[in-house]
Amino acid sequence: QVQLVESGGGLVQAGGSLRLSCAASGRIFSSYNMGAMGWFRQAPGKEREFVATIIWSNSRTYYAESVKGRFTISRDNAKNTVSLQMNSLKPEDTAVYYCATKPRNMASYYSVPQYDYWGQGTQVTVSS
Repeated sequence: QVQLVESGGGLVQAGGSLRLSCAASGRIFSSYNMGAMGWFRQAPGKEREFVATIIWSNSRTYYAESVKGRFTISRDNAKNTVSLQMNSLKPEDTAVYYCATKPRNMASYYSVPQYDYWGQGTQVTVSS
């Protein structure tokens, strides 16, 4: 069992920045073969979409095209935390942001169904 808790959401003006954090706890290493931790978002009336992910074994990162160059995902091994630094925010970034874990396998890192543990989400609102 893995527990994930997000924090850091809020209201910001367009062009501003926010930093989201996801703290992981539970039997992360003893029984869960961690492949990656990722961030996803879901806007009202839309499907949940991939934002960014970081590979647990080598810290390689992948981003959605819509956030490349603006968002940065990183990890703190000592704290079992993954963060998402979001700069140059746009109104279209408004959504509930979720962190999630993916087990180590050959499945796509971009696919929502491949992630099995999810946090409760944190709201990010960008005003124009």
